[in-house]
Amino acid sequence: MYYGEIKNCDIANGTGVRITLFVSGCTNRCEGCFQPQTWDFKYGQPFTEETEEKILKMMEPEYIDGLTLLGGEPFEPENQEALLPFLKRIREKFPDRTHKSVWAFTGFTLDMLLTEGSHPRCRYTDEMLSLIDVLVDGPFVQAQKDISLQFRGSRNQRIIDLNRTRAEGKITLWNDGIVNGR
Repeated sequence: MYYGEIKNCDIANGTGVRITLFVSGCTNRCEGCFQPQTWDFKYGQPFTEETEEKILKMMEPEYIDGLTLLGGEPFEPENQEALLPFLKRIREKFPDRTHKSVWAFTGFTLDMLLTEGSHPRCRYTDEMLSLIDVLVDGPFVQAQKDISLQFRGSRNQRIIDLNRTRAEGKITLWNDGIVNGR
């Protein structure tokens, strides 16, 4: 897997102060995408063990609220294969989800991620989703662009609280600005 950028102290892509990882590769190719260069699976730099160590170190300060995965597309199957072991390392090092949450943005819907035979669904998907707290899903749709929306670009996109979704057994939207009591 390759990545285009890592941002330290990002406040635009999830609650609080976050580390953001922009992965490379996307087959969605949404019209109006704000980072079309990340469609290329070889854009940027290789995601290595040194990259993982750098991000883990960046996440250590108390004021860092967590990690956000964006793209490109984190849920492209080849990206899932690389991200799953990394997310496991994050959960090992930072097991308290109330202090270090993981957000992920995807152009796929949660339904697509859960549907057998769909492009993004692969052997890593369920476990990867289990390690994520909040999922912003759905493709960016230029005709539904709305710059007043928090953490999303178009009205069709949802912010899903995956922890509550798992607990309640139904899709539960994040709407109160609180994830896991924070």
